[in-house]
Amino acid sequence: MLNLLWLVPTFPLLGFLLLALGGLSKKAAAWVGVGSVAMAALITLGIALEFLGLPAEQQVFRQSLWQWMSSGDLTVAFALYLDPLALVMMSIISGIGFLIHLYSVGYMDDDPAFARFFAYMNLFVAAMLL
Repeated sequence: MLNLLWLVPTFPLLGFLLLALGGLSKKAAAWVGVGSVAMAALITLGIALEFLGLPAEQQVFRQSLWQWMSSGDLTVAFALYLDPLALVMMSIISGIGFLIHLYSVGYMDDDPAFARFFAYMNLFVAAMLL
């Protein structure tokens, strides 16, 4: 499950792209907006359950996604790093972000820019998770 770490910020980012580029109905926008953050929260929960089962000395995980730059002996990778503090922050951001999205469906019901609001919210959650 730790190898799915990259999906946590990816789902809200994909939700942003769908909401920003697609002319979705209000119901579809709500499903995409809330669903993408819900998926991030569920994957975070699975990662947390596996991560907390590891011994304390092994509670550091680094996932290298791609090599960004290389010059001589220096290699800079785009990587995600997970330790106990990062896990707490990831849990708070995805969990509270999901609840805020869920509440916003009813709160923003009469707003003409419903889909745009959820696009911005998904972009905000993705940025916080990174």
